[in-house]
Amino acid sequence: MANKDRNKRSVRKARAEERARVEAAQAASVVSSGSAAKAGKKAEKKPEKKVEKKADKKPGIFRRLLNYLGDVKSEMRRVVWPSKEELKSYSVAIIAMLIVFGVVIWLVDSGIVAALVGYTGLRG
Repeated sequence: MANKDRNKRSVRKARAEERARVEAAQAASVVSSGSAAKAGKKAEKKPEKKVEKKADKKPGIFRRLLNYLGDVKSEMRRVVWPSKEELKSYSVAIIAMLIVFGVVIWLVDSGIVAALVGYTGLRG
C-alpha cells in the first residue's frame, strides 16, 4: 500500500511540475507578444507541419514475432518456480477444495431437486 501511495505522490508531483512549466511558457509568450504588440507588430502563428518518422510505422510480422518471443523469454527468466514441497502442498490444497466444492454443489443440487419434487408432487 505504501508503494502505491508513493507512486500517487510522484505522479502528482510530476503533474504539478508540468503545469508550472506550461504556465511559465505561457507567461513568457504573453510577455513577448505584449512587447511585440506595443511595437505595432502582429504576432502570427504559422501552422506546424507534422513529420512522420519511421518509428511511427508498424514493424513487420516477423519483427513482431521476434519481439514477442524475446518478451516471452525474458518473462520466463523472471518466473519463480515452486519447490517440490510447495508443489505438493498446493496440489493437496487444490484437491481438498475440489472435494469441498463438489460436496457443496451436490448438496445444493439435492436440495433444489427435493424442493421441486415437494412443490410439484412429481416423483422421478
